[in-house]
Amino acid sequence: MLKIENLSVSHGAIRALHEISFSVAKGQLAAVIGANGAGKTTLLRTLSGLNKASHGSAHWSDHNILHSKPEVLVRHGISHVCEGKSVIPELTVSENLELGALWRRNKKEATKSKQDVVELFPRLGERLSQRADSLSGGERQMLAIGRSIMSKPELLLLDEPSLGLAPLVIEQIFQAIRELTTAMGLTVLLVEQNAMGALKIADIGIVLNLGSIAASGSAAALKDNPAVRTAYLGF
Repeated sequence: MLKIENLSVSHGAIRALHEISFSVAKGQLAAVIGANGAGKTTLLRTLSGLNKASHGSAHWSDHNILHSKPEVLVRHGISHVCEGKSVIPELTVSENLELGALWRRNKKEATKSKQDVVELFPRLGERLSQRADSLSGGERQMLAIGRSIMSKPELLLLDEPSLGLAPLVIEQIFQAIRELTTAMGLTVLLVEQNAMGALKIADIGIVLNLGSIAASGSAAALKDNPAVRTAYLGF
């Protein structure tokens, strides 16, 4: 499981996260929701080695993952898809996917992972030879997630995958994320501004407010919580 205890992160005098604690069991999809500035992206960047924690601990499969380099964490099965559909535009879809498997020695397994990605996102299979800069925003997001799958992760950190996408594409992306847990058995920590969409597919939810946990529990319970609905779901 992913277990976070009393995690605090500061940016100079600004405390971005304050003493947050929660756990995500293996194979669960956890949605982290909250307003802009709540600390959601900081949380993912800290867990993937891009930010430094000032206090607390975070363990994944008995490994203390704080203060480790991102490339080390990838080898421990942790993959981070940053906000902004981060792909290399000059490379083809196929080349972008293969970058995700560079460190893997077993080429047969890497080929199998590529097949898994194409099954998850058939549209990518139709565009393997196209340059990434010719893709739509939704397709680039699919490619970013697909490339992360190529590294054979066990824990997937997703930052705002629905950002800037059309409603129909968002639904497709969310369905694919749900399938990552049900079909592939991945543990997923999903940061989202689209709170309702995220809670609909999640097993558990964590609500961040100004760097602290305002509420947590089953996603279904959070959706039915009047205070959470009013503050974060808009009804």
